[in-house]
Amino acid sequence: LLKKMGYGEFIETPKSRDGGIDGIINEDQLGLEKIYIQAKRFAKDKVREPDIRNFIGAMSGDTTRGIFVTTTGFDENAKRKAKEAHHKIILIDGIKLVDLMYKFGVGVQIKDSYEIKTIDNDFFELEDI
Repeated sequence: LLKKMGYGEFIETPKSRDGGIDGIINEDQLGLEKIYIQAKRFAKDKVREPDIRNFIGAMSGDTTRGIFVTTTGFDENAKRKAKEAHHKIILIDGIKLVDLMYKFGVGVQIKDSYEIKTIDNDFFELEDI
């Protein structure tokens, strides 16, 4: 999804040693500008403040920007923690995730496509002779 949105190279971190980071986006060829990614796939539970705190801790020293994605949502304390952090953290909940997937054509298929034509009134205008 992030690649389709125009972000640079995405590097998935190893599950056992990710330190709370699921992936890193290099926004430039040399990797000087990085965005850290954390993704949580929950069935019901919302992301809580400790999850955001751990994400911020994992980001420290390497970057000040992150994206936290979940299939559910964020509780109020998690939202507050992300907003008050010195880091720029974008929160993407399940609703926003589906919206972005639809918009950028990720995980969806085009079933039918229609072409609708209208009359071009300018074509039928008489020119001054």
